[in-house]
Amino acid sequence: MTPFADRIVAAVDQYGPLCVGIDPHAGRIPAQFGRDTPEGLQAWGTAIVEAVADRVGIVKPQAGLFERHGWQGMRALAYVCDAARAAGLVVLMDAKRGDIGSTAEGYARAYLSSDAPFACDALTVNPYMGLDTLEPHVRAAEASGKGVIVLARTSNPGSADYQARHLEGAPLFARVVESLAPMMERLQGSSGWSGLMLVTGATGPDEARMLRGLAPSALFLVPGYGAQGAGAADALAGFVDGQGGCVNASRSVTFPAGSADAPDRANWTHLIAAAVEAAQADLKAAL
Repeated sequence: MTPFADRIVAAVDQYGPLCVGIDPHAGRIPAQFGRDTPEGLQAWGTAIVEAVADRVGIVKPQAGLFERHGWQGMRALAYVCDAARAAGLVVLMDAKRGDIGSTAEGYARAYLSSDAPFACDALTVNPYMGLDTLEPHVRAAEASGKGVIVLARTSNPGSADYQARHLEGAPLFARVVESLAPMMERLQGSSGWSGLMLVTGATGPDEARMLRGLAPSALFLVPGYGAQGAGAADALAGFVDGQGGCVNASRSVTFPAGSADAPDRANWTHLIAAAVEAAQADLKAAL
């Protein structure tokens, strides 16, 4: 299989840096798809995949918003992921796993193995329990040509509570990224970029530029653009010559104005496509 980093780079080269987040928020699924039920999530998520395929190259399902529906929700998640991969999309699973030993092995098997039940191309993981919690995921990614997405400087307001605290003269998030260098090398693609991605929030452009200096080969997954308030220029602060990762947008492109009351599937698809195209144009203009 083509290394994960090379698949991301190819997708961005073809479609631009937009990644569409598939986040089925409670109370937001339109009636035509079945509202907030496992069946509604599956129908809506699959429709999002169909609407964005051939317009973007990357999607990011949010596992927690499927998990709240129990095993039926997880079945819907698996179905949506399978549909996305069948459509040729790169699937980034936003599950933020982080644990030790055999538990970490279990998460890695569930998402990153070659026969994973929740098949995706990369998984978000939380590094703040230590490098040993990341090793099973990196090892599984090496074996299957997949990626690992490590939380570095996230976009939520409370991220500064811990991530920005100084440790021996530098913020904790910078020390975490420095420690990841050997793992980045293990997941290096032929493109020169690493399949060990970093989450770098669009709400912290100065931190993104700092992290680019610390990790020149790391691809960035950038949340915080769109509904969370960050603009295109801030979202792309850590990119170099138009490359360096992807920028996630969720609510702004999957729940655009008027979509909840669209009279039929064709009108709903038109609204989604228009929102995606607007976000793509905004990001491309800022590159």
